[in-house]
Amino acid sequence: MDLASRYKGVVGFVFGNENSGSREDSYVERLLDRISNGALAEDRRTAIAELQSVVAESGAAQLAFGAMGYPVLMGVLKEERDDVEMVRGALETLVGALTPIDHAKGTTNEVQPALMNTDLLSRESENISLLLSLLSEEDFYVRYYTLQILTALLTNSPNRLQEAILSTPRGITRLMDMLMDREVIRNEALLLLTYLTREAEEIQKIVVFEGAFEKIFSIIKEEGGSEGGVVVQDCLELLNNLLRSNASNQVLLRETMGFDPLISILKLRGSTYRFTKQKTINLLSALETINLLTMGGSEVDPQKDSNKITNKTALVQNKLLDYLLMLGVESQWAPIAARCSALRCIGDLVAGHSKNLDALSSKVLGEEPQVEAALNSILRIILRTSSMQEFIAADHVFKNFCEKNKDGQAMLASTLIPQPNSMTHAPLEEDVNMSFGSMLLHGLASSESDGDLETCCRAASVLTHILKDNNQCKERVLKIELEAPMSSLGAPELLLHRMVRYLAVASSMKNKDGKPGYSYVQPIILKLLVTWLADCPSAVQCFLDSRPHLTYLLELVSNTSSTACVRGLAAVLLGGCVIYNKSSESGKDVFAIADAISQKIGLTAYFLKFDEMQRSSLFSSAKPAQSHKPLTRSAAASMAEIEDVDESDLSDQKHEDHPILTSIFDAEFVNLVQSLEANIRENIIDVYGRPKSDVAVVPAEMEQKGGENDEDYIKRLKAFVEKQCSEIQKLLGRNATLAEDLARSGGSGQSQPELRVGGGSDRVQTETLRRDLQETSQRLEMLKAEKAKIESEASMYQNLAGKLESDLKSLSDAYNSLEQTNLQLEKEVKAMKSGGTPTPASTSLDIEAIKAAAREEAQKESEAELNDLLVCLGQEQSRVEKLSARLTELGEDVDKLLEGIGDDMGGNDEDEDEDDD
Repeated sequence: MDLASRYKGVVGFVFGNENSGSREDSYVERLLDRISNGALAEDRRTAIAELQSVVAESGAAQLAFGAMGYPVLMGVLKEERDDVEMVRGALETLVGALTPIDHAKGTTNEVQPALMNTDLLSRESENISLLLSLLSEEDFYVRYYTLQILTALLTNSPNRLQEAILSTPRGITRLMDMLMDREVIRNEALLLLTYLTREAEEIQKIVVFEGAFEKIFSIIKEEGGSEGGVVVQDCLELLNNLLRSNASNQVLLRETMGFDPLISILKLRGSTYRFTKQKTINLLSALETINLLTMGGSEVDPQKDSNKITNKTALVQNKLLDYLLMLGVESQWAPIAARCSALRCIGDLVAGHSKNLDALSSKVLGEEPQVEAALNSILRIILRTSSMQEFIAADHVFKNFCEKNKDGQAMLASTLIPQPNSMTHAPLEEDVNMSFGSMLLHGLASSESDGDLETCCRAASVLTHILKDNNQCKERVLKIELEAPMSSLGAPELLLHRMVRYLAVASSMKNKDGKPGYSYVQPIILKLLVTWLADCPSAVQCFLDSRPHLTYLLELVSNTSSTACVRGLAAVLLGGCVIYNKSSESGKDVFAIADAISQKIGLTAYFLKFDEMQRSSLFSSAKPAQSHKPLTRSAAASMAEIEDVDESDLSDQKHEDHPILTSIFDAEFVNLVQSLEANIRENIIDVYGRPKSDVAVVPAEMEQKGGENDEDYIKRLKAFVEKQCSEIQKLLGRNATLAEDLARSGGSGQSQPELRVGGGSDRVQTETLRRDLQETSQRLEMLKAEKAKIESEASMYQNLAGKLESDLKSLSDAYNSLEQTNLQLEKEVKAMKSGGTPTPASTSLDIEAIKAAAREEAQKESEAELNDLLVCLGQEQSRVEKLSARLTELGEDVDKLLEGIGDDMGGNDEDEDEDDD
């Protein structure tokens, strides 16, 4: 009654007063009364039909029904199962009460009757159990309306419905049985299971146990695979819910059905050139399933890595790589979204899997005689595609192919052979017969003729993957020379020098013609150079062989018009010339670079570039891997229209964090930059803390003067050397302190000259104060120890004095007692002398007193002897216990050894008693 009164109060609140909704309330109440108390079955059916109509059209009626209608209709469903028409009407009324009514006018704060009715119905788990039991009814509409009600409850109250279904016996089983029902009911049940399994792990396990995989692929096959409609999409979404972050379900699918039914969805057949929007969505859903299988499970699952390798092996063995290459590389008529997803799956399949890497490197596409290696075709996509998303996806393939694959890197680097000038500048359409290396060099050099640095930038990204962590490839590529565009322009140019020149060209061209792409060209070329020079002294030497390179790099670090990312990467590249510099040639050694940084930029400003770069979103938000959102119905439409998103991304060129850079600058490169930054700071401090040369210049003062004897000369030399050593130590300490302070401050901004000059003296004063404070602390500790010692001695003497005082008091009391006794005895003696012989009574009293005194004295002596005996017995007992413990450790049976001792003692006592007798 309280719940009903609350809902009635809500009705009055929504519609202004109690009378505003009274008409609907009274009408709904009359209809419910006719349903529950009607005598004629036909009248009750008519009443329930009218109730269904008014609830479906009026929000006030929905509120009124929620306040008092549920007990009536749930009673109909429970007690009148035989009356199919009444059950249908009751279920259809419930559907209307749970369905929101769209109004043209309405405030956002308006109470939603459907949500309130959903909350009321889902509160009682018995209601859910009753609805699930209706799924076993034979009537089609009863089952259909029941599924609609459950779907509405799941949409608005998912947690309660999941708990109620789990607590209902055979609840999931009844829903799974609906997948084998008629098409309309099957589709509703499929949609309901898709919602249920999104996050409920327990429901996922039960659904899989009830044979979900077989039923899902059976429905997909009936619907026509990728050519099917939205039902195929719902099936694949349900499949993805069951496999996402769940290694056990992935193993079950692999060991029972295998991956053939899934891979067959990706096999293009029939109307290959026709890609409808729904077909694209179905392919994207199947590719998401492939991605989940290549992930292997959740991050915390210990079996993730082994499961991932096994899944990848099984997928490639079932020819998935061929179908992905067909969809992502050969089917250029396929939508960009499908091609990009297929390319990403190819990259995920080969990542960390040696056999799959070999399989990809040996794949060829096309038909004789026009056959081409798969890697060549993917490189052509990188160089020629107009879609940034497709470039990123194809670049992902090469990134994973080269990751920890030195043989693959060496194989690709071995094809980097310069072509004649005429071939190098041929159009991209004529590159069909080129090798991989020739095509890559063609892309690197093509900007010379048409001024398009975008192609060069993409080729540079691929070259970065080839050179990463592979000094052999770095040394090999370092020797490559490219011919000048025209022979009149000079000798051939090294590839490294060409890339530095393109870096400078990009800064001057990025705002001239308004073409997209130049906002990310410089960062990608800088990434190539940083990767190339890392741990490669010969590359550093080659870079510094051209003096303008260092000058331009210093200018780029200080260029305020460049982004923080570009300035920071240029600073890292400049630091690489310090930490990997093995040259001893003047002007190119470590000291020359460090001096150039200090003079042209300043150490504080230089270290500030690192902090600015680390604070940029590219470096602060770098993630180890892209997080794939589940492909639901709402997200599928936007995924299928990825081309529009791509174009909108390209329009925002002023933003320094271009969408391409967020993908190219992955977590591994960010970690490399951070480690290089730490090494750069440490090495620059070391450079400023040691002398430039070990060769000492002999000043004129060290020459012996005329007429100066040897002893005076030696003394003067000694004083001069001591003075010079002192000055050198001071200078070295000052330099080390300055470099250390600058490195620690890093981003504190420009220091004032006064602060820089006074930094050394302040540090000396601070050190002096620190030593004084330490000495004072030590003296304070010593005083505290002495004070504690004196206090302990005073306490000991105080206790001794108290003891002596008590002894003195007891002696005084004894003395007073003796005095009184003596006085008494003297009186008695005088009395005896004066009175003659004592009387017998007094004599007997004196004798008794003497006996009592003797007895008391004997008792005191016996008590003292008894106490001594007890002490001796206690000592003997402790000795016995120690000896017993030792004998036990030595393995002797103590009880057995002591058995006869007590008997012997007892026998001796008896003999002594007999002797006494």
